[in-house]
Amino acid sequence: MASLSPLSLPHHLKISAPKFPKIYTKSTLVLCKASVSETHSSESVSGPDGTGAAAPTRGQKFLEHQLSLEAMTEKKAETKKKKKMMKKEKVLKVSMAVATCYGCGAPLQTSDSDAPGYVDIETYELKKKHHQLRTILCGRCRLLSHGHMITAVGGNGGYSGGKQFVTAEQLREKLSHLRYEKALIVKLVDIVDFNGSFLARVRDLAGANPIILVVTKVDLLPKGTDFNCVGDWVVEATTKKKLNVLSVHLTSSKSLVGIVGVASEIQKEKKGRDVYILGSANVGKSAFINALLKMIGQKDPVAAAAQKYKPIQSAVPGTTLGPIQINAFLGGGKLYDTPGVHLHHRQAAVVHSEDLPVLAPQSRLRGHSFPNSKVASDNGTASEVQSNDLNGFSIFWGGLVRIDILKLLPETCLTFYGPKALRIHMVPTDEADEFYQKEIGVLLTPPTGKERADDWRGLETERQLRIPYEDVKRPACDVAISGLGWISIEPVSRSIRQSDSDSDLNLKDKAGELHLTVHVPKPVEVFVRPPLPVGKVGAEWYQYRELTDKEEEVRPKWFF
Repeated sequence: MASLSPLSLPHHLKISAPKFPKIYTKSTLVLCKASVSETHSSESVSGPDGTGAAAPTRGQKFLEHQLSLEAMTEKKAETKKKKKMMKKEKVLKVSMAVATCYGCGAPLQTSDSDAPGYVDIETYELKKKHHQLRTILCGRCRLLSHGHMITAVGGNGGYSGGKQFVTAEQLREKLSHLRYEKALIVKLVDIVDFNGSFLARVRDLAGANPIILVVTKVDLLPKGTDFNCVGDWVVEATTKKKLNVLSVHLTSSKSLVGIVGVASEIQKEKKGRDVYILGSANVGKSAFINALLKMIGQKDPVAAAAQKYKPIQSAVPGTTLGPIQINAFLGGGKLYDTPGVHLHHRQAAVVHSEDLPVLAPQSRLRGHSFPNSKVASDNGTASEVQSNDLNGFSIFWGGLVRIDILKLLPETCLTFYGPKALRIHMVPTDEADEFYQKEIGVLLTPPTGKERADDWRGLETERQLRIPYEDVKRPACDVAISGLGWISIEPVSRSIRQSDSDSDLNLKDKAGELHLTVHVPKPVEVFVRPPLPVGKVGAEWYQYRELTDKEEEVRPKWFF
């Protein structure tokens, strides 16, 4: 018989399903139990959890339910924490929704005429109606712009005299959000008070954000200063602080020197981020912003328009009381002027508000050297110091600093760099206490006037200095007084070395130690630092450090 494929099966052959006999049974009690059990089991194991022995128990289900509840609770707590953090990070941007004075950043108000941000109700309502609240200058800023001295910051680092509406701690808190934001920080430091104005805790404010370091007021340095030496000195000092500094710029807001370089660096590095101007009180932030807007405004119409409503400049530290948003960039990102960080260790924190302008140099510094210059004697007249030996004498720098000479070489020279308004007096050390008590507020100012002198706590801090020296052809160090200036200490005066070549030869191998005692008001700090190379002679003795290839690569570049 030929085999047939399934496709060629003859039509008369049919495949039928097998028939099974029908079985009828009566349901018994046992079968009923089995039926119920099977039904119940099928319901309990239905789903992906498994069947039979793999089916989860009620205890396991309860445990899974509890774990899911805990996970949900943790997620809610995490979401709440994240929202709280985001709210904290955006304190500044939320505050910007409130109308503020464009001069100082204080919130506008119409209730207290003596407080910052005050505007009369008619002006406020009119500007509000026309959506022009951002064009309002408060009453305090109007007075500051006309030379009135109205302080508004008290507390630790604030001012003992004048009107006080906010503490230094509150102002610093307004900057606390910066560490959480992605921003570009432009940090300002005053070259006349480099150590005192540097902000030791700047990392707490800036976080890991990149920093452009701007050194202000270089036009005040003595005539003939070589800025190559100064730039290298600043970079050396900055590198030791281990900050994320992109570059260093020597600038003058008054003459616009160096401002072009800063503007170019900001445009290069901001990359859509907001830019914050950060610095200590009275370091010149508002003046720098005005100069920056002027420079950027030459090519950017947005910055040019922003010059109409720019921050107020004033001699009063603490002029800016709140963050000021400035539309300065055409390509996105905002520029923020921030409140100055008030430092308790500067002289400005201890003098009366009316004496604050005395601390700020207004013209180029000129060193006053001892014993090679004329000084005021105890009766206030000019006299020539007859002896070169300063040992046993005390030098008063106004009423703010006293230096007792304990052990110097006969040829040692002290040169003072600071405000011209502070007069310098020298008396024998055994007469210094009596002289100070008699002349404080009179010859020794600030404090100015007997009334302020009665409330003056005096020079309570005493610091002993032992200054080693090896090379008598260069200054041993600078003694910097926070918030005031510095004293350069030369073991052997340059004028003596030039006048006596034999003496110069004999002093080549001399090395030793100089002893001084410095008296300042209690919170003021005294810094001993490498000498700042100023004047024509600075370039002669300044020594550039040899750098490794790795140091050369990571070291920030400076511009002038």
